[in-house]
Amino acid sequence: MTLQPHLIKRLWLTIKAPLDGPLMLFLGLIFALSLVVLYSANNQGLDKIDNKLVYTLLSLSIMWLLARSRPQSIMNFAPPIYGIGVVLLLAVHFKGVTVNGSTRWLELGITRIQPSEIMKIALPMMLAWFFQKYELSMRWWHYLVAAVMIAIPCALVLKQPDLGTTMLIAASGFFVLFFVGLPWKVILGGMIAAGACMPVVWNMLHDYQRRRVMTMIDPMEDPLGAGYHIIQSMIAIGSGGPWGKGWLNGTQTHLDYIPERTTDFIFAVYSEEFGLVGNVLLVILYTLVLSRAMMITAGAQTLYGRAMAGAITLSFFVYAFVNMGMVAGILPVVGVPLPFVSYGGTATVTLFVGMGMLMSIGNARR
Repeated sequence: MTLQPHLIKRLWLTIKAPLDGPLMLFLGLIFALSLVVLYSANNQGLDKIDNKLVYTLLSLSIMWLLARSRPQSIMNFAPPIYGIGVVLLLAVHFKGVTVNGSTRWLELGITRIQPSEIMKIALPMMLAWFFQKYELSMRWWHYLVAAVMIAIPCALVLKQPDLGTTMLIAASGFFVLFFVGLPWKVILGGMIAAGACMPVVWNMLHDYQRRRVMTMIDPMEDPLGAGYHIIQSMIAIGSGGPWGKGWLNGTQTHLDYIPERTTDFIFAVYSEEFGLVGNVLLVILYTLVLSRAMMITAGAQTLYGRAMAGAITLSFFVYAFVNMGMVAGILPVVGVPLPFVSYGGTATVTLFVGMGMLMSIGNARR
């Protein structure tokens, strides 16, 4: 039994109706690049390719469901998702899986999840919902409540410890505050206060976190220890030159000099094999995604839509900037994946969920 042509056409129109064409095109190109570089980074093994495809298909299904939903309907799920996220972070504290000294994961039998990734979406959702609810009666104390909402997950993630993810979650919360109209004098006052507190924060950091900062300044201080990641990734990027060494020909990659080369440091693999030209292409694709996302943000019809779309857009920019910056040695190593390129199930689902929400907000204008 075969499907009639008109049924296939109707099915195709139903699938593509809620999706944003330009976003899907740019994301598809980035995803294709990610498969190419992951195949090389995994020494031509297909196991991680298979896992990435499975997670991507699952993520695309969730993204499609979100894209065809009304933003107001999605907004109503903000409090329970935020609550579940906090509970999962508490569960990590008591029952989490420890890897390399960090307790960040929960074992669910069939898979392992990282609840802090969920909070990257749950926190901005919760804050956007909160400010939408009090849009017409907003007072200064609403910002204090929002600060508590930000502090709870950040404290739990910092305890794991995971400073990088803590900063990204806090940033996503700040982006919501910015888009709902946090006064500039408060922002500037907060920046000055944060700067003044840096000596205190420095003394509160773990030894390994202080080493990461010092290593960024001078990686040769400990070339076989804390500086190893940065040195090897910088060698890989530099040896790629303008045109790269060619696909599957990266010596730093295939001689196992690059650690975490399928996840946080996959950009080093890409740079070595595709060179400056490949990097420019990837940056252009990211810029196109950001440009389209900003257009959706600018056209949002509600406070929730503007705050949520803006937070997703700026968070996406921060992820890409921080990952490329740390691999290039201009930022401390904080364990941030390269969006849609790094291998990682929970991060993939979270990113596509964000894109689905963006499309939902964009569709609300039609």
